[in-house]
Amino acid sequence: MAKYWKRLSYEQELWAKGVSVVAGVDEAGCGPLAGPVVAGAVVFPCLWLQTGLCAKLRGLNDSKQLNEDQREKFFAILTSHPEVRYGIAAVEVEMIDQINIYQAAHRAMNLALAQLQPAPDHVLVDGRPVKSLRIPHTPLVKGDCKSYSIAAASVLAKVTRDRLMVDYEREYPGYGFAEHKGYATPQHLAAIQQHGACAIHRRSFSPFKPVEMDLFVADKTAPPALPMAAANEGVGMDPGPARA
Repeated sequence: MAKYWKRLSYEQELWAKGVSVVAGVDEAGCGPLAGPVVAGAVVFPCLWLQTGLCAKLRGLNDSKQLNEDQREKFFAILTSHPEVRYGIAAVEVEMIDQINIYQAAHRAMNLALAQLQPAPDHVLVDGRPVKSLRIPHTPLVKGDCKSYSIAAASVLAKVTRDRLMVDYEREYPGYGFAEHKGYATPQHLAAIQQHGACAIHRRSFSPFKPVEMDLFVADKTAPPALPMAAANEGVGMDPGPARA
């Protein structure tokens, strides 16, 4: 993990080369069984090449390394700072099921980046390269721990998604979305067993897909289910992974 004083080094290196608009981008919500995937994109001012990170943002880190209060604090600072530009975008469950979670996450990243004006000259991406991203970019494994821009983006994405899931708890009570945020906790799995799926569950994810297949096969009057490869022939899309 990069030391905190080095977490602006990727941005500073690009700024020093004359690349003035450098964005960090990250997503939240690839793993859950329910709800949207959300991406954040953040651009820090290139003037920070000389001054360093804004003092109010000291302690900024990967959103998973921060508690809820810390994330909310940094979210408020990032979204109100006059020199910080940001974008936040969500891709809903219907699209996730249609194109798969990886493509949906990349779509959310592109939508968040498209909100930035002026457009970024270069993007720092958490994880692997994003093939659909037409802007030059540098993928950084565990980038949310190595780059303040990516860490900032991860905070925006995480806080936004968590707030959405709290709202969904009121709309779909009984699943515990406010507590587990859609992840496959024992509580969530028990609620699915009791109530079945609701409108924001990802039907292309386990445990929903296997259940549907089992029910189909259990009907002795129905024709036998095709193997997965044959069943997907001609569908026109990658069925995607069961989890991210």
